Amino acid sequence: MADLAIDRESSEFKKGIHAGISIGIGYFPIALTFGLLAKTSGLSIYETVFMSIIVFAGASQYISLSLIAYGTGILEIILTTFIVNIRHFLMSATLNEKSEEDHLFNKIFYSFGITDETFSVAATREGKVSTGFMLGLNSVAYVSWVVWSGIGHLIGASLPQTLQESMGVALYAMFIGLLVPSMKKSVKVIFLAVLGAVFNSIFTLGNIMAQGWSIVTATLLSAIIIEIAEVMKTRNRGEHDEE
Repeated sequence: MADLAIDRESSEFKKGIHAGISIGIGYFPIALTFGLLAKTSGLSIYETVFMSIIVFAGASQYISLSLIAYGTGILEIILTTFIVNIRHFLMSATLNEKSEEDHLFNKIFYSFGITDETFSVAATREGKVSTGFMLGLNSVAYVSWVVWSGIGHLIGASLPQTLQESMGVALYAMFIGLLVPSMKKSVKVIFLAVLGAVFNSIFTLGNIMAQGWSIVTATLLSAIIIEIAEVMKTRNRGEHDEE
């Protein structure tokens, strides 16, 4: 029985690796760019690779680079990345319902590797997902992200100094590239982005608070206001339908 269980997990692990290859390939340009920008932001290759190892969250790592460039404190960076990654609570809870029963430690272990992409692959797979499958899926994505982050930093180190300094513009271009697809799908995202930008501008230009705290506060305020507006809109629509 034990041999059969091991063989099954091995088979599931291989299936997970196969399913994760496309994710690993997709991470190549994003992780490479992160490593390149990390170099131009002043991070060493050890700091860059270590961040990818312990954080493993693309959007949060890009935001961290921006905050580091502003000289933001550790607490503000932690709070900002926490807010950005709140969706992982929902993804993990959803995936837990689809996962096979296993030891809690195993689930905690592979839940670290859940990203938007690995969640999508696992959530759309037919039937239950096993620990072996999740480990295989996450391993490919994780290794790809960490390795290409380091390679991106090495490439950045070989670029001329003037080009390295000008690469800071690419960080904002990356944020726009991440934001635009979501804005096309939802008007709510557009209002959220605009409102967040307005609040952040008011807080920073008015010298009300430091750059790091202004980003955290603007994000929270805009999210709360948009959600309140959404609830009120839904409630009014329900009252109108009853009439």
